[in-house]
Amino acid sequence: MTVYSIERLALIREVEDALYREAELADAHAYDEWLALWTKEVLYWVPCNNDDIDPMRQVSLIYDDRDRLEERLFRLKTKHAHSQNPRSRLIRTVSNICLQDFDAATGGTVTSRFVLGEVRLERQTEWIGRMKHVLVRDNGQFKIREKRVFLVNNDIPMGNLTFVI
Repeated sequence: MTVYSIERLALIREVEDALYREAELADAHAYDEWLALWTKEVLYWVPCNNDDIDPMRQVSLIYDDRDRLEERLFRLKTKHAHSQNPRSRLIRTVSNICLQDFDAATGGTVTSRFVLGEVRLERQTEWIGRMKHVLVRDNGQFKIREKRVFLVNNDIPMGNLTFVI
């Protein structure tokens, strides 16, 4: 059994809260607030396959830097993303949050699991996977520098991924 100090428990809770907040804002389509959780330098990557390691050599569902992410969010906010008219109703659960090589003062890597339910046009879809976040401390709070989403169900037919996962 692992015994944690009060400081370590507080850090774990702070990181959990950061991931829960990100999920809540994404589900609510609160794109400006969601983007504010990110640093200036961004990597947002959803590879096609669970074992993909190089987005420059392998196909990606999403591979965004800051500019591309802002463009994606602009389309979603201004209804130029016709595949999200009407918007999907989303709800996700984030669990199994584990801090990897993490420092309270600077940040580090966090892994987690998720289940995301999407309902749109009388159709229900489940998106299931694991996430890897790189968080950095910025003005006293953690911001997302990198987010990788590895879909477990990426080898079966799926609809378009037209929302923030």
